Amino acid sequence: MRSAPTPEPSIQRTDRHTSTGSPRSTALLAGLDGVPWSDIQDSTGSAAAIPRLLRKVARGDAETARAALGDLRGRICQYGFVVEQATAATVPFLWELAQRPQVSCRAQIIQLLKNIADARQWETTATAYPKLLNHRENPVAWERAARQAVRARRDGLERLMADDDTEITRATTELARTLQD
Repeated sequence: MRSAPTPEPSIQRTDRHTSTGSPRSTALLAGLDGVPWSDIQDSTGSAAAIPRLLRKVARGDAETARAALGDLRGRICQYGFVVEQATAATVPFLWELAQRPQVSCRAQIIQLLKNIADARQWETTATAYPKLLNHRENPVAWERAARQAVRARRDGLERLMADDDTEITRATTELARTLQD
């Protein structure tokens, strides 16, 4: 296991504005640089690369965005079910990207959110090996925080369900079912 300390990454965005403008008028990925990425871990070690990957997903052409999302997935939800310390901090930005029509891989982002919401790998392992909960790193806490981060933004489901793209509505329906549990 990695030996980095386990600070609780915030699931709160740091870009909350007091203006009454619509969320679409706020800067894309505002607050991203306010997260201490280099102090938290992803599956490769330091999560310092996550902002770069999120920006590529946000602004890249379809091929670039999908490749960046694939790399990001491997860092925060490896194998589609193993979350990392950096996952909870990444989730609010994924929700934002899923809401933005200009992002080319929105359905895949929604599927990633579903995978995160479904993640129970560490909890299952801790059931068989309770000593896992006594480690300085606590992947069970990471998993719970990541699931909570997905649930905290579920108010965005309604807008996604109304999207004209059937792939997005299908992925959103699956995510909504997961969040009902």
